[in-house]
Amino acid sequence: MELDNINNILEKYFNAETTIAEEKALKDYFVNGPIHSEHQQYAPMFTHLTNAKEEKFTKQIPLQQKKSKAKWFSAAAVAMLLLGLYLGTNYMEQQRIEKEQAAYAYQETKKALNLLAQNFNKGKEKIAYLKEFEQAKQKIYNNN
Repeated sequence: MELDNINNILEKYFNAETTIAEEKALKDYFVNGPIHSEHQQYAPMFTHLTNAKEEKFTKQIPLQQKKSKAKWFSAAAVAMLLLGLYLGTNYMEQQRIEKEQAAYAYQETKKALNLLAQNFNKGKEKIAYLKEFEQAKQKIYNNN
């Protein structure tokens, strides 16, 4: 290839204006042909691109399994939900039992107070008899 033609194509290449055919001509010039001394500085770029194209990666890349935090978060959320349901129903059951116990205690207290009131009324009747007896006794002592 002529030196002027190569210079023009190189200038177009660095301005990103070359066609595929011109880039192929540059590659052939730098890989196969004798390179002019003023173009020696560009030779490594074109030879490296050619070598890089042929280079293959042979090392195996081990696939890492994704540690899914979403699975752990969902499991924790389910556990918290179940714990909340258990504690909630346990609390509700405890509240129901306390209400039943309070109602039972109220009924028993009411029965005891009714029984006490009945006995007080009986005692009051007996006290009325004692008053009559006391009045009769006073009349007897006062008359003598």
